[in-house]
Amino acid sequence: MNLTYFLFFLCIIVCTLIITYWAAKRTNTTNRFYIAAGSLTGFQNGMAIAGDFISAASFLGVVGMIAISGYDGFLYSIGFLVSYLVVLFVIAEPVHRLGKYSLGDVICSRFPSDKMRWMMAFGAFIISILYMIPQLVASGFLLRLLLDIDYSISVLVIGGLMTVYVVFGGMVATSWVQIVKTVVLMSGTFLLSLIVFSNFNWDLTALIDRVKEGTPLGDSFFIPGHLFENPLEFFSLQLALVLGTAGLPHILMRLFTVRNTFEVRRSLLSSTWIIGLFYMMTLVLGLGTVALLGYPNLIANDPTGNLAAPLLAREVGGDFLLAFVSAIAFTTIVAVVAGLVISATAAFSHDIFHHILKKGQSTEKEQLRAARWTAVGIGLISTLFALRLETINVTFLVSMTFIVAAASNFPVLVLTLYWKRFTQVGAMTAMVSGLVASLVLMVLGPHIMNVDGGWIARAPIIGLYNPGIIAIPIGFLGGIFGSIVSHKQAQSKAEYQRFYMQSQTGVMSRGEKP
Repeated sequence: MNLTYFLFFLCIIVCTLIITYWAAKRTNTTNRFYIAAGSLTGFQNGMAIAGDFISAASFLGVVGMIAISGYDGFLYSIGFLVSYLVVLFVIAEPVHRLGKYSLGDVICSRFPSDKMRWMMAFGAFIISILYMIPQLVASGFLLRLLLDIDYSISVLVIGGLMTVYVVFGGMVATSWVQIVKTVVLMSGTFLLSLIVFSNFNWDLTALIDRVKEGTPLGDSFFIPGHLFENPLEFFSLQLALVLGTAGLPHILMRLFTVRNTFEVRRSLLSSTWIIGLFYMMTLVLGLGTVALLGYPNLIANDPTGNLAAPLLAREVGGDFLLAFVSAIAFTTIVAVVAGLVISATAAFSHDIFHHILKKGQSTEKEQLRAARWTAVGIGLISTLFALRLETINVTFLVSMTFIVAAASNFPVLVLTLYWKRFTQVGAMTAMVSGLVASLVLMVLGPHIMNVDGGWIARAPIIGLYNPGIIAIPIGFLGGIFGSIVSHKQAQSKAEYQRFYMQSQTGVMSRGEKP
């Protein structure tokens, strides 16, 4: 075990636990546990959103993808960035005005029923678990690589930490862990980018020329077409990334942690700038990896490219900088996983326990106890899954999560907010059809069915690795078909106008503000 690596990781753990201890003293109500009592400013929440969104797949995966696939790798990151425009202009403000703690609140403000809450809670749980598993698996490999700790122990450490953050600190601790993560991530990435440029005397042309020499792609490194042979595959992936963010429960939940819609806008504008700057720096790091480390060395050390950033750090700064960058990756994983746990916790304890099982009559103490036990259960379930999947490549679950969110939650949200003939049956049909289509297409696709080492050793029935272009329309069509069939259950024009007025202005029918 390298002492430098260990001290960096220990420092991160101690700092985050101090934040949790501080937050635990302030987390004595469900309002503070779920949404930090709306106490964050727009800029603070924007930093937390960025910390929640920039996962290990972004920090480790995108840098490697740029180094290996060139221009296409950078286009991949653009899909993540553009997705925030959809959230800002289509989803954000209505969700803030209609919801309290969860997406179930938003949809049930128009279609109040236990069935609808069950459906939304189940979708949020599935999406959170799908996203959580690859983060925990990545953390296990990272700690095993750097600290020579057994994979199982590594996963248990991360799983235990994320559970502690949420159980004791709730959204307050989660938010500040994510803010600290954003500061450390941006500082470290900026420092590494400056070191890369300094190696070429701040001459971008010299960097580009060295990249062309260091990659087998040559001049075509800066031309699209290397990530996927089929353009439809790439378009399908980008569609899922752009629309999927607007359906991720752990991102949308952050819209409730500020006081008003002005702060919501500030949150999203701040996070968009931070995320945009981060992905610009990943471009520099990807180019620097090829230029300074070389394509053959990268592939020899890690054919997937996921260790491109740590390898680049070691190349230009030795063990100290490698330890710093690895600690950043560790913080990234912890922050994202904590956000996922609390969104899944809110879906179960708030929607199912409080609203369905207790019929909205549970006390504050009962709700808080249920939320904390739910967090323990979700942490345990996701950790057990990650322990069982050590030998299986689960990185595809990240893109799959966006496809599921874009095909299920996104159609339900958009049609609920903007289509007056939408019905409760349509909402449930959209949710079920999008969710089932995504999962079935995943099982029938080449990630699972593959004669060359897939989970099922046979030819795939669906040829697309990213079936969003099929699953997302199915979600929308399911909602439209269900609403047409149940058109007699549609709200009256006056009822929809009252709902629409509240979602767009925050003014309720009796003229009061919620």
